[in-house]
Amino acid sequence: MTSSDTTSPAVLAQLQRRPADPQRRILFTGATIVTMDPDLGVLHSADLLVEGETITAIGSDLNRDGAVVVDATGAILTPGFVDTHRHAWQTQLRRIMPDVDDLGAYVMSTLAGYATVYRPHDMYVGTKLSALTAIDSGITTMLDFSHNSRTPEHSDAALQALVDTGIRGVHASMGPHFGNWDKQWPGDLSRLKETYFADGDQLLTLRLAALATDEIAGPALAYGTELARTAEELGIGVSVDAVFGASSSQAILGWAKDGILGADLTLIHATGLTSEAWKAIGESGTTIALAPTSDAQIGLETAIPAIDEALAVGVRPGLSIDVEVALVSDMFTQMRALHAIQRMRAVNAVYGTEQQPTRITTHDVLDFATLQGARTNGLQNVTGSLTPGKKADILVIQAEDLNNMPLNDAVGTVVLGSDARNISAVLINGQPRKWNGRVLDVDLPALRDEVHASREYVLNTPAA
Repeated sequence: MTSSDTTSPAVLAQLQRRPADPQRRILFTGATIVTMDPDLGVLHSADLLVEGETITAIGSDLNRDGAVVVDATGAILTPGFVDTHRHAWQTQLRRIMPDVDDLGAYVMSTLAGYATVYRPHDMYVGTKLSALTAIDSGITTMLDFSHNSRTPEHSDAALQALVDTGIRGVHASMGPHFGNWDKQWPGDLSRLKETYFADGDQLLTLRLAALATDEIAGPALAYGTELARTAEELGIGVSVDAVFGASSSQAILGWAKDGILGADLTLIHATGLTSEAWKAIGESGTTIALAPTSDAQIGLETAIPAIDEALAVGVRPGLSIDVEVALVSDMFTQMRALHAIQRMRAVNAVYGTEQQPTRITTHDVLDFATLQGARTNGLQNVTGSLTPGKKADILVIQAEDLNNMPLNDAVGTVVLGSDARNISAVLINGQPRKWNGRVLDVDLPALRDEVHASREYVLNTPAA
């Protein structure tokens, strides 16, 4: 038995020597534990026990026998964040268009331009960089909306990147919007499922990705009865992007009529929808993935994240990053942006009246970033809360660092005070992926060379 903290190389060495041992016990002691489990709440000076891949106990003075003991005094334990929508393949083009003014400019430069020259290797490099960045900032589950699947090899490369980083990855596969491609999608989903998803207990999950309407890329990529049938036959969920405005509202009403709304369907953005469309979403239990900075910064439809509309029909949404060509990479920013925007709107709406604003809380946005994100990705029984029986996807956040001390409110500290520098450790499925503030098993110089070489290829190759 060893007692130390997440700066200890000796503890890390013990954990890495026994990575596949289903009996390995890790005991975190003395932590403030923000479980995000409605029945457990926040526990102070508490212990959390991991056995193999699974959280098995949370409480006081847990049995230390045979455990690697990690002193987490002065730290907050939370569930890992869950990203419900990110286009990971684009990451070597980060912030290449930071002041993009509208969706059309993004579509024409990135999807009609850069995307058309991507090789499978470029898919791998972008997705790997995105997943490692996610881990560094505490995102343990990432839905990769991989909409540049030009060939089967492009899909294989994106999936291999998720495997190689050790993230809990959700591969949502879609054909590209523009340019030449093999037209293997959605038929290739069967091969992907057989090749990568035969074991129901693996870290990866497969989904079908689609667009809401045929306005951007034509009818082949638009969600409807045919794609819904494909997903049902494969037993996988569906994520639908570009859910905006009047045309998407009409599409949603059509899906309701066709009986293809429901809990296995996620609608992304959902800005500018009609009240009738929201009513259909709420009645069907369809899930929503908001992208707070994307809607506001790029100016998608109303440019206001649809949090009030979702809550009004009983939908608690997940949160997402979207496109790193123009946006930030981390979940802390998404939580803060949504928290500020909604509270601003709530107060502004009743200004000058006797009415009281209805404001969301820091607990709400942390719930969206964890438990509700897991539900949106179809993984609510696997991750999203620190609950005995769930997989050990855990963040260790230092509450006594310069920017966080002193700890007064744990949820407020996580949402409003912390960032990636305060995350001393990340466990995914019980395995350390970040320790002592450093993402593990990454050859940073070699990765940097790969990223730069891929970027130069993409930027200097004429669009196909």
